[in-house]
Amino acid sequence: MKKIVLLITILFLALGLFAEDTESFTSSSGLLLQASSLPEAKLGFTQSFKFLFMQGDNPLTDGNNIRLDLTAEVSPVSLNGLFNAVWTPIAFFELSAGIRLGTGWTLKLGDNTNNGIGLNLPTAGTEAQYSGSAFDALLWKIHLGGTIQFDLAAIFPGDWNHIVFQSYHELNYHGNTRAQTGQAWYFENDDGENLNGFNYYSNYIIGYQMPKKPLFINMVAFMAEANLHLYNTPNRHLWGDDLFRWHFSGILSFEFTDNFGVALVTQLRTRRNFTNFDERTSNSNMYYKYRELDTSNPLRLEFYRIAALVTYQF
Repeated sequence: MKKIVLLITILFLALGLFAEDTESFTSSSGLLLQASSLPEAKLGFTQSFKFLFMQGDNPLTDGNNIRLDLTAEVSPVSLNGLFNAVWTPIAFFELSAGIRLGTGWTLKLGDNTNNGIGLNLPTAGTEAQYSGSAFDALLWKIHLGGTIQFDLAAIFPGDWNHIVFQSYHELNYHGNTRAQTGQAWYFENDDGENLNGFNYYSNYIIGYQMPKKPLFINMVAFMAEANLHLYNTPNRHLWGDDLFRWHFSGILSFEFTDNFGVALVTQLRTRRNFTNFDERTSNSNMYYKYRELDTSNPLRLEFYRIAALVTYQF
């Protein structure tokens, strides 16, 4: 942790030097409000610093830069701080690395309990029990990722040719400071199947960017996201922990001004089918490792949520 703090300090000192040259350094701020059809919301503030780095004299390298993002997030059940660094060594490729620190608490809404943070432990029988209290643990995560991006208009110039594609791939390690080896934990009211360990995440986006923004529409896009736990848990295939978890999103992006935009997202997701548990109809609180995957029909696709993302840059 001391090494991370030292690195961040060095980066800020470097930013101070670059700030003296306004042609090579820019900064911006942004607010992001997320809300959805689920009982959830999140507000984030990001301060970004970008400076030119290893520029070339051709279209592929003349915009080379490094961007540093510092973000603070708050939701009804969590509080997070994030640091992310993105290096663009060539126009169609980015490398990113970052850290995340967060904590949370429990919020009850009627009959529903939202677990911002806490352990998911088995009872003496087959049921699951929540263990935790507000701010009793710290979530931490480090990641390394890469992005490939492409705009058809770069090859076939034209206002109507902006068909864009992006693919991002990430390896991350996350942990809960209170969890022991093999103990599962919740964060931000997820399924509580997290373990301290490695994960793989990727997303794939294809979209069309409008040239004249009819009705303020900026982009129409489709995104597929994949997440895979890389935990070395014995017999994890029995409850389907070795399967990819997919989210599919239809995105409609509006740009009302240069600074203000809204994105509407409709999401579907895959869920596992079990022979001894059905989350759609059962009131059972069976611990997830005791569930038995239906190997003849392991996955189903279901509606997840409709979300709105409101952004303001200043």
